[in-house]
Amino acid sequence: MEIEDVKISRKKPIFPIGQGLLKYLKMYQRDARLPISYFDLLNFQETIPVLDKYGVDTHWETPLYPPYIQDYLYDGLKIIYAQLKASGNTRIVEHKIIDRIEYCAFGNTKPFRVRIINRLNDVYDYFYIKRADASRIYGLELEEILSPNQVNYIFAGDTLVEEHIVGIPGDVFSKAQLNNPDFNQTRIAKEFVKFNERCIISLLGDMRAYNFVVQITPDFDDYQFRLRAIDFDQQFFEGNPKVYMPQFFKENYPYVHLCMNHLTDKTVLQYQQEERSSIVHRVRSERHRIKELRDASQTQQLSTEENIARLREGYADYYHNTCYYDCKTMTDIVELNVKNVIRQVQL
Repeated sequence: MEIEDVKISRKKPIFPIGQGLLKYLKMYQRDARLPISYFDLLNFQETIPVLDKYGVDTHWETPLYPPYIQDYLYDGLKIIYAQLKASGNTRIVEHKIIDRIEYCAFGNTKPFRVRIINRLNDVYDYFYIKRADASRIYGLELEEILSPNQVNYIFAGDTLVEEHIVGIPGDVFSKAQLNNPDFNQTRIAKEFVKFNERCIISLLGDMRAYNFVVQITPDFDDYQFRLRAIDFDQQFFEGNPKVYMPQFFKENYPYVHLCMNHLTDKTVLQYQQEERSSIVHRVRSERHRIKELRDASQTQQLSTEENIARLREGYADYYHNTCYYDCKTMTDIVELNVKNVIRQVQL
């Protein structure tokens, strides 16, 4: 595995939801009617920086609203949580209160993070309100179809609501727990290889350590690990192939170093083949859904012509396959990636 400092665009444009994608979202019941929108949450007067327990800036801010606006927003957010978690059954929020709202001006979609608490037992949960972006929604759908993970989100007009994905941020895990003697280092390295392979195939970009989480599951004789993406802002926009390969980001060096120390070329290939086989099984079971998603994506712009041309050339070189030169869109490249995986597994 290699590593370098990959540069990406920090100002990816927001792509509107096209009619094809809108029809797809209605078909799979991702659409909803929301009492408030993303832009309603922007009606704050000022913000206060959110610091972590060490006093370090987290890049999140606490927005301050006038009391009459805050009450309206909090009531709407409780209803949205019920729609996200229980198909709109508001009984689940009877004993819940909105504890706080936080705003991040750092990300492309400038998300709001909402913390909701059960007053009876102080159990809390998070969810996110973001500006709807077509490429991000395609990323969420590809995650649902091609990965072992399920995603929960709803969409309405200009607003995207996402469930919180539980896990330890990759950068925090690498600093504090990566070398935990109770953890099998080879298992972690194996999961990074599989995660890397999924990103390459689905064109999920910018998977630096702080854009994925590590999920730990105790097994009867060991711990199991899974690396899971939490940020889909850079879904198939960039033209540099290395943006879609987590192994090339300097922030992921601890994971790359782990792979170099605990895996051989033969075992890396084995784990790549395992992940490709899993993707084939998922594609076969969701073949109608992925076709409908592909058809929806062909009706709108999701990147620039320059980025598409550069990426198809890069993937043609990476896979030694001239068929990539015929790809006209980013989703054409994803489709060819999947077809190649199917052919490889069938050999």
